[in-house]
Amino acid sequence: MSVIPNPTPPPSPGGVSPTLAPTEPERRSRWKTILPIGLVVGGAVLAYQFWPRPQPAAKQELGGGVRTTKVAMGAFIRAVRVGGQTSARNFALLTVPVFRGAENRGNLNLLKLAKPGSMVKKGDMVAQIDAQTALDRLDDANDSVAQTEADIRKRKAEQEVDWGNLQQNLRVAKSDWDKARMEDRAAEVKTEIEREFLRLNAEEYAARYKQMEGDIPTSLASDKSEIRIMEISRDLQTIRRDRHATDIKRFNLQTPMAGLVVMQQVFRAGEMGQIQEGDQVSAGQGLMKIVDPFSMQVEAAVNQSESSEFRIGQPAVVGLDAFPELRFKGRVYSLGAIAVRGTRDNYFIRSVPVRVAVGGSDPRFIPDLSAWADVEVERHENVLLAPREAVQSEGGESVVYVKGASGFEKRTVQLGPRNGTHAVVLAGLRAGEEVALQPPK
Repeated sequence: MSVIPNPTPPPSPGGVSPTLAPTEPERRSRWKTILPIGLVVGGAVLAYQFWPRPQPAAKQELGGGVRTTKVAMGAFIRAVRVGGQTSARNFALLTVPVFRGAENRGNLNLLKLAKPGSMVKKGDMVAQIDAQTALDRLDDANDSVAQTEADIRKRKAEQEVDWGNLQQNLRVAKSDWDKARMEDRAAEVKTEIEREFLRLNAEEYAARYKQMEGDIPTSLASDKSEIRIMEISRDLQTIRRDRHATDIKRFNLQTPMAGLVVMQQVFRAGEMGQIQEGDQVSAGQGLMKIVDPFSMQVEAAVNQSESSEFRIGQPAVVGLDAFPELRFKGRVYSLGAIAVRGTRDNYFIRSVPVRVAVGGSDPRFIPDLSAWADVEVERHENVLLAPREAVQSEGGESVVYVKGASGFEKRTVQLGPRNGTHAVVLAGLRAGEEVALQPPK
């Protein structure tokens, strides 16, 4: 029987070999590694806890963190803001013409329109109205005039023939009368009855001739009246034809000035919208405005209590609500002479119309935008300015807290004009002094 050294231990019941317990040298090696790491981490925590941190600037200042500022010399500006909408001082309103021909005043169809927002030149066609119906009426009017002219010529020819027949009949009547008179002169050889018959016969022919002779002026007047009636009818038809011819020229609308095309609003399908090609329009209806983009303005209104501060020529800063980043220089160029009333809800509020002209132009500055204007109503150069936040009212006086070497000193000041952010200091402060923006505690 052979002997096997270092026999393998029997397997555990779970099929896993048992783990051998660590020896004493291995435990010492682990502690040598863990102990230095712990010492380093503990030192770092202690250093973070006791390391000196910088204090905020407000707490290091004198006064326990009170915000301060320095008063300085500068320009004082007081402005009044007015709100309104943009428009153009120079513009042309194009409307559907009121046509001379009554037949052309019904609903009209727009065939062509200039594009909204496009620039046009003077004399460009910006709208075209369907003129086919007017052209048909013009053809009918030309035919009527031509037919009436032909009827007049025909009637004049007929009257000449009738006049010739009348002259011939008059000559026959004259000859019959002359014959009857000659027979009446030879009545001495006739019996009494024959002489009476010849006398009566002569009187009859005489009366017939005189009647025909007296009818000549009446016949001439009747013929002239008939021709004149036909001529008046022809003239009326000619006027009607000329009106149609004039109207046809007006179906093409041309702009009287160069500028920007701004379409008018129309009520369509239960809502407001811009006029488009294919819409039906009527005589006198506005189609578009041609505005000069270099003559823009702000139409605003100022309360009558502030209107006394406004003067023509005052500078202003203009802005648009739709484009907050835009700013324009402007000036007041028009003030209303009479205050106007407000709407039904604000009936008792009166306001004065103000127009602020805008200098320069921008493609985004178009009519009918909501806008505002800060109108400069007061300005003082090189004055001492203090923030209104730093001025306190105590006991009916204006006071400020001036920072000194040992703290804040309460000082009474005399103020001048004020605006929304600053006040002019007339006495009590000097330029460069530091004041508190709030009362120190």
